[in-house]
Amino acid sequence: MARFPRVTTREQVSPEHQQHYDYIAGSRGHVVGPFTVLLNSPDVAQRIAHVGTYIRFENTLPGALRELAILTVAREWNCQFEWTAHQPIGESEGLSAETIAAVRDRTAPDGLSGDEELVFRYVSSLLEKGRVPDDLFQQAQERFGTRTVTDLTATAGYYSMLACVLNAGAVTPDTGTPHLLPDAEY
Repeated sequence: MARFPRVTTREQVSPEHQQHYDYIAGSRGHVVGPFTVLLNSPDVAQRIAHVGTYIRFENTLPGALRELAILTVAREWNCQFEWTAHQPIGESEGLSAETIAAVRDRTAPDGLSGDEELVFRYVSSLLEKGRVPDDLFQQAQERFGTRTVTDLTATAGYYSMLACVLNAGAVTPDTGTPHLLPDAEY
């Protein structure tokens, strides 16, 4: 059961804040997951959604690598909703079943190669250690360039924030939706 009230309809938001609901619904097609919690604070919800529009839809990372970064974050935070939402997107962006399994089963970077391994190691290091070693940062910058490494770093931070919202709020996939990540024990 969710810990925060879930805002799922426009009418649940006060009239002076309904434009925030409209922005989120318009930019994503509907209000779901973390935004059902974040809309308890409409201003923060819209500001986060604005950043998320760039991170998710306009990022300079190729789609498969963006989704690999998101799945790496979801796995690190054991965020069932985030993983279950993004695994199918990763598949549609071209991530192989082997790559997804390696992240899910915590065997990566084994099973990853090239750019996938670099993205996984970068995001994992940032989340596990709170830092990226100089040599790894240099490898990423040489391979992807400064703007894309900035986008990769922001992607890890943005989806970590969403994982915190989802996990704190105990938001899980809708009833009937299979959980694609092993459930974490709390």
